[in-house]
Amino acid sequence: MPTASEVIETINARAKEVGVRVRLHAAEVDGTRRIGVDEHTPVVTASVFKVPVALELARQAADDGLDLGEPITVPPGHPTPSPYGLATFRHEITMSWYDLAILMIGISDNVATDLILARVGKERTEKSLRSLGFEHTTVPQDCGEVLGSIGEDLGISYEDDEKLLAELPMERIAALRALRPEHTCATTAEEITRLLGLIWRDEAASPTACADVRRWLDLQVWPHRLRSGFPDDGISVSGKTGTLPSVRNEVGVVEYPDGGRYAVGIFTDAVDGRSRVPERDAFIGFAAAQAVEWLRLPEAGSE
Repeated sequence: MPTASEVIETINARAKEVGVRVRLHAAEVDGTRRIGVDEHTPVVTASVFKVPVALELARQAADDGLDLGEPITVPPGHPTPSPYGLATFRHEITMSWYDLAILMIGISDNVATDLILARVGKERTEKSLRSLGFEHTTVPQDCGEVLGSIGEDLGISYEDDEKLLAELPMERIAALRALRPEHTCATTAEEITRLLGLIWRDEAASPTACADVRRWLDLQVWPHRLRSGFPDDGISVSGKTGTLPSVRNEVGVVEYPDGGRYAVGIFTDAVDGRSRVPERDAFIGFAAAQAVEWLRLPEAGSE
């Protein structure tokens, strides 16, 4: 049976093949076994920061009287760009905070995210994270601010110009503030899996709040990263992707029919700014499967 070191070597070898650097952590939700690759190194979350935002929304609903059913009218033309969801709507729409959370997590809707974060507040989100013991997980910006900083740094209006980004030298991409953890939303692979564990064990907030967050994460539609490593229909994968120039991430919980539950956080940054590189998306599923399969071995342990 492979050792943890051998599993890590396999993951790093594949990462090199596809042109990414990986930060990874996987842990039993209901036990103590874990495995990691630079899991304590601060990383850029990209849209993974929507997980703590979702938790704060659910917590305030459960504890502070925020009404998840309150109708919110969203006119077209919100300034935050997004390739999906509300930014693409032509007409005014009314929905609830709960519905906005489904869009925020399910399809990573940036407009929905910024509406929610404006409602719950960055300071209160940060306070909740600190109260749970997280030192590196931080949400100092909303989506509009993250994407706006890219436009400022590049001197363009950053929305979805994949060809332009793919042609930029990597030195210029790497210098973007949005790709430097000290200047944007950040976490570590270990902290985000710890947060997921708390959510799945009803320890991050009330059971009602944690159940809402689990439900939203279960509704994510993207199958090309984490889910790709677990093709068995009996295995449930609930997660949240994160994407920025050269960055491909996903975090989530993998649940097996036998009751085994595993929190996984995988963060990658690439050698170039190309966005359409399927093997890099698939690498996340590969790495997750390698880590979780090792955790499921009877002899697996911490290393």
